[in-house]
Amino acid sequence: METNDATMNKTNDVKVSIRHLYKIFGENPQGVMDQVRDGIGKAELLKQTNHVLGLNDINVDIRSGKITVIMGLSGSGKSTLIRHLNRLIEPTAGEVLFDGEDILTWNESRLRDLRRKHMSMVFQKFALLPHRTVMENAAMALATRGISRDEYEAEAKKWLSRVGLGGYGNQYPHQLSGGMQQRVGIARALASNSEIMLMDEAFSALDPLIRTDMQNLLLELQDELHKTVVFITHDLDEALKLADHLVILKDGRVVQQGEPQHILLNPNDPYIEDFVADINRARVLRVRSVMSKGAIDGEFSGDIDHDSNLESVIGEAEGALDKRYRVMRNGEPVGTLEMRAIMRALVPRVQAE
Repeated sequence: METNDATMNKTNDVKVSIRHLYKIFGENPQGVMDQVRDGIGKAELLKQTNHVLGLNDINVDIRSGKITVIMGLSGSGKSTLIRHLNRLIEPTAGEVLFDGEDILTWNESRLRDLRRKHMSMVFQKFALLPHRTVMENAAMALATRGISRDEYEAEAKKWLSRVGLGGYGNQYPHQLSGGMQQRVGIARALASNSEIMLMDEAFSALDPLIRTDMQNLLLELQDELHKTVVFITHDLDEALKLADHLVILKDGRVVQQGEPQHILLNPNDPYIEDFVADINRARVLRVRSVMSKGAIDGEFSGDIDHDSNLESVIGEAEGALDKRYRVMRNGEPVGTLEMRAIMRALVPRVQAE
């Protein structure tokens, strides 16, 4: 299990830094902190003290312009964690640093400013006001800042159009499908022009096909806008598709975090091994994760892109195991890939051992 110490690499692009964060629910959280720091588990704490351990020594860096996905099963602490980022929940101990400054020291005025201007939130249940039009819902954050109606309407219409809802501004939420309502929620977050988007199970209530469309929309927007996104999910396929940095929680503790491809190839805990065992590895793993970065010479069967999935390479090779490809990135060779490396990668590590 991960030591979860504050030893992660720090660079200038860290937007939010969570340090030694604890949350204990109960009558006297501070009174049981010593037991938690001494290593008592969530079940034991509840049984002995009637306190619930929500978060246990969380250390995570959220990098600017990247999608950080926090995932885990129900009760793992993921929704509790995201609500600490804008202090909708007060921690029992720890720090939440925004641009290097601990927001736990901020007064109500600064917190309101943080929530209005710097952090927007997209909810699972859409959270649209039924008596307001689609345009008014999308413009909500801007309207609370005292911006003129003409200005915030223009901004809301721009983002509604960007998420595929141009012409729907005068409709009401009940006239839209679930997927369309969630697009309004995303347009509202984008219209606020906040640096950080917090998305708590934002696509979980949607049908599978609509959910896939929303994931693709988020990735398309992210490629253009480079927002700092914190995305909560219980779905590993969704996490692997969206995440630049993946944080996996269990019982309020970080079990493993890192680049998703690395976690898939190198699970460090039986809990993670169980999580990734049934994943379609050929569809999820990318060439860049299994290629060789040494000398690029010799005979090649063709060129493949570094970000192609292994499934497409297997199709290209038509099942032949003697193929060898040159790996390209932006028109430049960056490595080589042999079919036997793909075959090794397709076997989960726990089974291979």
